[in-house]
Amino acid sequence: MGFILRLLVNALALYLLARVYGGVSFEPGADIVSVLIAAVVMGIVNALIRPVLLLLSLPVNVLTLGLFTLVVNGVVLYLVAAATALNVAGFGAAIIGAIILAVISWVLDAAVGALKLDGGRN
Repeated sequence: MGFILRLLVNALALYLLARVYGGVSFEPGADIVSVLIAAVVMGIVNALIRPVLLLLSLPVNVLTLGLFTLVVNGVVLYLVAAATALNVAGFGAAIIGAIILAVISWVLDAAVGALKLDGGRN
């Protein structure tokens, strides 16, 4: 149940990102299945590729006091856009979109936690 809830929260966050920020959108005619596929791909990329990118960029990340993580998150969003119906206007739009996506996901996670829909997960 937790996996499905997390998938739905990620899908809603991606959908809201596309509605709020003009630099990230879904292809015309994209439906809920396209949004769910983008959320699944986002989860896979976050689980498999993002840790490798963070490890490889560790020296730069230390020098920038963690700010380079924003660039890594932009790369992740850009990779998801390359594999799904998600469109990103450019790399700068991917970085800004990743920041907005993080804020939206944080708010949605807080709402899920406050409603205790996550089964008491902290």
